Amino acid sequence: MTDPTNAAPILQVQDIQKYYGSRGSVTKAIDHISFAVERGEFLGIMGASGSGKTTLLNCISTIDTVTSGHILVEGRDVTALHGGELAAFRGRKLGFIFQDFNLLDTLTARENIALTLSVSGVRPAEIECRVAQTAAALDIAGVLDKYPYQMSGGQQQRVAAARAVVTDPALVLADEPTGALDSHSSRMLLKLLGRLNSRLGATILMVTHDAFSASYCRRILFIKDGRIFNELVRGGESRRDFFGRILDVVSVLGGEQDDDL
Repeated sequence: MTDPTNAAPILQVQDIQKYYGSRGSVTKAIDHISFAVERGEFLGIMGASGSGKTTLLNCISTIDTVTSGHILVEGRDVTALHGGELAAFRGRKLGFIFQDFNLLDTLTARENIALTLSVSGVRPAEIECRVAQTAAALDIAGVLDKYPYQMSGGQQQRVAAARAVVTDPALVLADEPTGALDSHSSRMLLKLLGRLNSRLGATILMVTHDAFSASYCRRILFIKDGRIFNELVRGGESRRDFFGRILDVVSVLGGEQDDDL
């Protein structure tokens, strides 16, 4: 059996670049970025609008392709995958949490959570077991037979999160997940992401421009002009203290600050 302490990083981003445009007018969105993410990390990517952080997430999520460099997920080079092989990999190995939940109104919570498993051909008995286990971990067992319109916003958040992790993905990817939420709902979602990370061991990569949201992460990479500008590791300090250090870097970047702590 492989010792997990000696395992390779779950994500390796190796000297990637991403250009847009033609030879006469080229925009360099990502400029030689490299980093690694260990299993079970909660990593934040921060940067001002236009810094390249969302492009970076899109390349990792295989929504976009890199111009050069390599991205490895569990040792597999996703930049070399195409067509059906890429779609299958995305469905098995990546989980997504969206701003507006993206639940299907005509399906119950149970059916929304199970959908990806069903499409992947998982046996019905196993689907039922995995949905039940995930729902129990996120305290939504009582709403599994309800439709989205019958649930509160917080319950919908949890169902969306359950759908993202029920496949046991290598990575859970969240792009500005609190961007469309009020402050109360934002806190609920951020606490939920923390629970996914600590209770279910999910490896989470979250893009945000917001220092308050980023303070829930364990490590943060700051992106500026397509490059890594700085890195912060929370370690054993409180979230309040970590928030203060984040604001110090954000002030240098010239980004938005958030004193809501």
